[in-house]
Amino acid sequence: MKVIFTQDVKGKGKKGEVKNVSDGYARNYLLKNNLAKEATTGNMKELQAKKNKEKQLEQEELEEAEQLKDTLGKLEVKLTAKSGDAGRLFGSITSKQIADELKKTHKIKIDKRKIELDEPIRSLGYTNVPVKLHPEVTGTIKVHVEEA
Repeated sequence: MKVIFTQDVKGKGKKGEVKNVSDGYARNYLLKNNLAKEATTGNMKELQAKKNKEKQLEQEELEEAEQLKDTLGKLEVKLTAKSGDAGRLFGSITSKQIADELKKTHKIKIDKRKIELDEPIRSLGYTNVPVKLHPEVTGTIKVHVEEA
């Protein structure tokens, strides 16, 4: 019997997958526990429509990320910090501070975990900071650290 899995079943299939399983296993376990549904033509069309909708949403997310990348490329985030001689900061600028300033001044909300700072900024001046907007899209923010 052909079934469409509605949930992941260990060793048999993942959600949304269509597979052939034995009739007894399908009727007595999968269908009874709502882990799968029979692969009728109506159910197959429903599955295809769901996959098309997911693909469309994924494409829209990618386009949004591309637009945000272009917007971020034109922006500059200014932060102030106390510094000692030779432009070294007392403390450092973290990704949280960058995200907060971006939200406050430019009204763009980005999660601090998406800002990819290898190590915190510890000097005055300009720094280009990469931001992971989407698995396929990475933008950059120009961060300007000034003396307080």
